[in-house]
Amino acid sequence: MAESTVWWLLSGAAVAVELLTGTFYLLMITLGLVAAALGAHLGAPVVAQIVIAALVGGGAVVVWHVVRGKRPAEPPATANRDVNLDIGESVHVESWGPDGTATVKYRGAQWTVVPVPGTVPGTGAHRVREVVGNRLVVEKT
Repeated sequence: MAESTVWWLLSGAAVAVELLTGTFYLLMITLGLVAAALGAHLGAPVVAQIVIAALVGGGAVVVWHVVRGKRPAEPPATANRDVNLDIGESVHVESWGPDGTATVKYRGAQWTVVPVPGTVPGTGAHRVREVVGNRLVVEKT
């Protein structure tokens, strides 16, 4: 079997494992395996192919790690508008109970709302900041 075929099979297996696990870093390693396969097609010796795979794959992992580290952290799922479309919506609070909660009608149902920790509850319009269980965490607008 040709050396390039082995590299192509390894890169295909790495892509298959990545699809099963969702590990994006494995795709970066696959770039190194593909580079080694291309090196084998160009007639590079086996040692050079291994060095190419290590440098390209390792370099891609480092670059991706740096790029990913510079992005701001995603909010947790309970406060992420991409996950829960209630985040950012408005509700109207008539009054707060002695336990620090209120009941509002939202989307045709009664919901329990709690203020964002560290804020003083007030009546009027509020914005949903987070959904925790069956409670809306709201802040005054």
